[in-house]
Amino acid sequence: MSFFGSTTTPATQPDVEVADPPTDSISALSFCPTADYLAVGSWDNNVRIYEISPTGQSQGKAMYSHEGPVLDVCWSKDGTKIFSGGADKAARMFDVATGQSTQVGAHDAPIKCVRWIDMNGGVLVTGSWDKTLKYWTPGNTTPIGTVTLPERCYSLDVQGQLLVCATAERHIVTINLNNPTNIYKKIDSPLKWQTRVVACFPAGDGYAVGSIEGRVAIQYVEDKDAVNNFSFKCHRKEGTTTKDGTNVFAVNSITFHQQHGTFSTAGSDGVMYFWDKDSKTRLKTFDAAPGPIAATAFNRTGTIFAYAVSYDWSKGHSGMTAGHVNKVMLHALKDEEIKKKPKK
Repeated sequence: MSFFGSTTTPATQPDVEVADPPTDSISALSFCPTADYLAVGSWDNNVRIYEISPTGQSQGKAMYSHEGPVLDVCWSKDGTKIFSGGADKAARMFDVATGQSTQVGAHDAPIKCVRWIDMNGGVLVTGSWDKTLKYWTPGNTTPIGTVTLPERCYSLDVQGQLLVCATAERHIVTINLNNPTNIYKKIDSPLKWQTRVVACFPAGDGYAVGSIEGRVAIQYVEDKDAVNNFSFKCHRKEGTTTKDGTNVFAVNSITFHQQHGTFSTAGSDGVMYFWDKDSKTRLKTFDAAPGPIAATAFNRTGTIFAYAVSYDWSKGHSGMTAGHVNKVMLHALKDEEIKKKPKK
């Protein structure tokens, strides 16, 4: 049974391709919170920064490198710094004004996730496959705090006082950033299969979880709100290759629209959806892209939706065929696509 009803939207202008994309799989997208710039992390070891015009035209502005694949990128709140983590076990900071990059953190294994926390003048949190979170202040190469995780960090998000980290073996850890080195709550994922992504609600009172089995859970932090928890199926195709006749795809990315509180999901099936969790409505279904969607992001004004069409390694090495599409696309948002619908 589907929790979500669906609505249709009129045809819109075609999406625009970003010029000079990375040369290998795209791992992360992040828009600047103060200006029209997009940072793109890639398995080609580089972070690229593009200027994006309101009409969707793009121009490469800068690039810096890691010594291994880049796995995540984020911006400082004031838009002057970009942070990235990679398979080289390093966290790096790029200063937009000077064009210089420096190492600002390190782990004992690849850094899967980076997020900027707007507290105490700004703190970088890194999540690693070494089963720790570390907090850093730029300029200090010793972490100011460390959290031991139950397993390897797979996905991480921050909103207000809420930090959520999903690890291997389906653990989900929440941390109240007023007490950043203590785990506030640890649960097993409400989904039965491996977690691919977590994303915090804009209100900071819960999060969405996506799994490799074409399913998303809406989860509130506090037990008093548990009545509002639910999960739903998505990123599936009818077929005959599985026992129940359905092909199931990983949910690679979940991104919340900060102004409207609605969210996107994107999957290995190359399909993206917009959803309203409060009215349990599917707002929009995109036409399937010519490859998996590896990452997504909304810009600061909520008017542009960026998505990476790129191999996501969901089929291992054998799925990386020659000539695989690898590009970043920009979709101009219309209000009717992304605004909440009245509750039924």
